[in-house]
Amino acid sequence: MSDTQRTLVLLKPDAVQRGLVGEIVSRLERTGLKIVGMKLMQADEALAKRHYGEHEGKPFFDGLVRFITSSPLLAMVLEGPRAIEIVRKIMGQTDPAASPPGTVRGDFSLEIGMNLVHGSDSTESAAREVATFFKPDELVSWKKDVDRWIVE
Repeated sequence: MSDTQRTLVLLKPDAVQRGLVGEIVSRLERTGLKIVGMKLMQADEALAKRHYGEHEGKPFFDGLVRFITSSPLLAMVLEGPRAIEIVRKIMGQTDPAASPPGTVRGDFSLEIGMNLVHGSDSTESAAREVATFFKPDELVSWKKDVDRWIVE
């Protein structure tokens, strides 16, 4: 596979509470990306602060931490060619009002604060974020037999 990447995807507490986990995972899987890690978890304050560290000191930081720790979330690592770009396209813009129909946010959310999903925005972020949510032994390298019908 050329340009294979790994990216972190979080289905935030609003996605879990609204019963949208299956729908969102299905949309991501249907692209041909491979799940190499997945867990339902309750993020604690320390994990949330590490994840959102770049926003510390900003007026919305405490709200981010409060929200992501308010209920369980589903953390996933997806792998495939241009995984970061593909996931971000499926998610839609951060602001759901700017997200076209057919994207997760365009179809299922109304406000920036409750936009259902997080995806890494760069290879550097992906590496940092995957390591924040997953230990190396929680990720599974495997060969998906159908890849020959998806990836050149």
